[in-house]
Amino acid sequence: MRSFLITIDTEGDNSWSKRPSVETRNASFIPRFQSLCEKFGLKPTYLVNYEMANDHGFVEFGRDLIARGAGEIGMHLHAWNSPPIDPLTSNDSWYQPFLIEYPEDEIRKKVEFHTRFLEDVFGVKMLSHRSGRWALNAFYADVLRDLGFRVDCSVTPHVDWRPTKGDPDGAGGTDYRGFPEQHYWMSERNIALRGGSSLLEIPMTIMNRSPALLTRATQACEGISDLPDRARRRIWPLDWLRPSGSNLTSMLRILDVAIAQDRPYVEFMTHSSELMPGGSPYFPTIESVEKLYRDLNELFSQVAKHFCGSTLIEFHDRELLSGAQLHRHDQIRPH
Repeated sequence: MRSFLITIDTEGDNSWSKRPSVETRNASFIPRFQSLCEKFGLKPTYLVNYEMANDHGFVEFGRDLIARGAGEIGMHLHAWNSPPIDPLTSNDSWYQPFLIEYPEDEIRKKVEFHTRFLEDVFGVKMLSHRSGRWALNAFYADVLRDLGFRVDCSVTPHVDWRPTKGDPDGAGGTDYRGFPEQHYWMSERNIALRGGSSLLEIPMTIMNRSPALLTRATQACEGISDLPDRARRRIWPLDWLRPSGSNLTSMLRILDVAIAQDRPYVEFMTHSSELMPGGSPYFPTIESVEKLYRDLNELFSQVAKHFCGSTLIEFHDRELLSGAQLHRHDQIRPH
C-alpha cells in the first residue's frame, strides 16, 4: 500500500515576517488539523523547533499524540534562535542564517542541544528530522546519524536554494538539483547519492509539470546562478504537495501521477503557522484558512481511497523490513 506522509514544520508564528520576538499562538490551531487527519486515518509527523517545544499547549498536545499513537514528534531546527545562541550575522532574526553556515562545532552543539531538549520534553527518542530552511550538508547528516536519527526529509528535489540567502555574505542554501525524487538510504560520503548508511532520506514530493521542458531549460540556462527566483520558477515549473490556497488541482494531479507511477509514497508538508489566520503570508484571513480546510478535506478524501497514512518512522520501519526480507530471499535463492 502506498504511504501518505504528512510533515508539519511546527514553529512560531509567521517566521516570514522576521520579527525579533517569536510568538506561538498557532499552537492552539493545530488540534483542528489533527482532527481532520484522524477523520481520514492519516498520521502526521510534527517536526518541532525550539519555541514550540516551550509552548505548554503544544507540549500537552504532543504528549497526547504520542500516547494515542496518532502521530509522531520529530525535530526541526531554526539555527538563529535555537540554543546555544552565538550570533552569526549583525541581525540573525532578520537574516535567518542556515545552520550549515555555522562552524561545525556550533552545528553539533545546536543539534545535540535541541535533540536532547525535545527528548526530555516529549519523553521519546527523536528519530525524524527536517532542517530549517531546507539546508543540509554532509556534516549535518553525520551529526544526525551520530545522534540516532533514522529519517531526514530536508531534500527538495529540483530546487536550487543557493539564490536564497541566510548570512548575506554566505553562499546561500543547498542545491538539490540532481538529487533523487524518491526515498533512498543516504551515502555517508555524498548526501545526493544512495549508499549504505543508517539514515533514510525521504525527499519532499515535488514534481516537474513538464520534464522535457525542464531538461531543455536547464541546458539553456546552465551556469546562470544569478537568475532571479521568480524567473527560475517560470523556467522550472514545479508542483509541490504543499497547499498554497490556490493549488488544489495541482496537488490532486500529484496524487494521480504517484498512483500511475506506483510510487511508494507521497509527502505533504505545511507549516503549523499556516493553519492560523495571519500566521503566514499565504493564509492571512479567516476566510483563507477556511478555504484551506475545504481544499484539505477534498485532498484527504482522495488520499484515503489510494494511500495509507504513515508517520515518517513507520515508513522507515517498513522499508527496513522490506529490505531485510529481500536480503533473506536473496540468501536462500537457489544458484
